[in-house]
Amino acid sequence: MKRKSTRPARTESWHPLAWQAQSLLLAYPDEPFSQSLALAGRVAGVLPDSVARPLLRFTAHAERSAPADLAAAYVATFDHRKRCCPYLTYYAYGDTRKRGVGLLRLKQTYAAAGWRLGDDELPDHLAVVLEFAATDPATGVRLLTEHRAGLELLRLALNDDDSPWSHVLDSVSATLPALAGDDRDAVLRLAAQGPPEEQVGLDPYASPVFLPDPVVGGPR
Repeated sequence: MKRKSTRPARTESWHPLAWQAQSLLLAYPDEPFSQSLALAGRVAGVLPDSVARPLLRFTAHAERSAPADLAAAYVATFDHRKRCCPYLTYYAYGDTRKRGVGLLRLKQTYAAAGWRLGDDELPDHLAVVLEFAATDPATGVRLLTEHRAGLELLRLALNDDDSPWSHVLDSVSATLPALAGDDRDAVLRLAAQGPPEEQVGLDPYASPVFLPDPVVGGPR
């Protein structure tokens, strides 16, 4: 049986640039979004082709799109389709009480690194995780790797929907080690079974922190 490597994923000098650009492109496309597109275009010049090419595909699409159309597509994709949920702990825990523990661990990880989360941000939004990874690559790559199954399932869902944001997820995936062994099995299992469900007998009304409503405007 194939086993997952216990060695930490290696980080490269360009990883923080890639993760910061990807984080900005996964945020809600508000008025300053054009600045994020310009920054991503500049950053792409120093990234490996497998990471840069999908980023440029997304920026090209976004630059051709009317801002209102791009914003509407963002809401339709990430706020109205559960299979395209950008909150990574959802894939690991579903809408169960264990998800609260996952969120708390992420907050504690950020705090231990001296990184403060905004009051309007949830710690498991992929854009937030990527922004943190850009500031603390060693810890950030560990978090991304821990949530690799969910990240890959989100990438596949966006590709199935022919979403322009699938290019950004393709770029994120290209910054991480290739799937193998247990990682690949976890993605297949998650795709077949879906996220966990709450156990029978527990209070069916979960705290809102476990079931975040989509916030138009997204993370910063």
